[in-house]
Amino acid sequence: MHPIAEKKLFLLDMDGMLYLGNQLFPETLPFLEAVRSRGGRCIYVTNNSSKNVDAYVCKLAGLGIAAGEDDFLTSSQATVRYLRREYPGILFYVLGTRSLRQELEHSGVAVTDRLCDGIGGLVMGFDTELTFQKLEDACRLLLRNIPYIATNPDWVCPTEFGYVPDCGSVSTMLRNATGKWPKFIGKPEPEMIRLAMEKTGCSPAETIVIGDRIYTDIASGLNAGVSTALVLSGEATPAMLAASEQKPEFVFDSVGDIARLLQK
Repeated sequence: MHPIAEKKLFLLDMDGMLYLGNQLFPETLPFLEAVRSRGGRCIYVTNNSSKNVDAYVCKLAGLGIAAGEDDFLTSSQATVRYLRREYPGILFYVLGTRSLRQELEHSGVAVTDRLCDGIGGLVMGFDTELTFQKLEDACRLLLRNIPYIATNPDWVCPTEFGYVPDCGSVSTMLRNATGKWPKFIGKPEPEMIRLAMEKTGCSPAETIVIGDRIYTDIASGLNAGVSTALVLSGEATPAMLAASEQKPEFVFDSVGDIARLLQK
């Protein structure tokens, strides 16, 4: 029996591994069914903070994947936990989507999207509604010594046609302008992986992280002390893997290869 077949908790990236944009990979549904048929639990762990959990439930439903709110952990959820723990009561300017701003607000974080008196911190995410005004506002705020938090360090987000700049790329642009670098919350930090194990009662030995990015997906699993599997259907390439100091325990061309192992 392959070691992956003994895992109980499968922590899955989505973009670039299960689908690209609105295109579901043909191997995805057989893979998810193979996990469930062995009694495994799938939780979707994503750094993409441009959508809230409800939006992800709807997106997966539109792709033919049945999932509920408890099946997701997002970098925006992890950011909420961090802000409430470390900076209670502080008003944060949100450089992000309306969805991110609403999720923070509904979770009890004081937020605004306009420069005003009383702003005590800046939080940013993957912003598909980015404007130059937001960048200018951020530069003004970063002239002060305020908490600066970013949901995730991803350089790019995959699409059907290639890639677009993600939160890490915009953070680099702001660092070039201000000299400031944020505290990143999502993968590769281990917080979401540990939260998933706590939520399900699974041990590190029973858990595996599967994703298409070495510096976020694989690194988060390594940092949390769990097994990792890299799939080459998204951002990572064999050349990237060879050059990386961070090595996954397993490497597959796609989740279809994992499905076939689980079906044996």
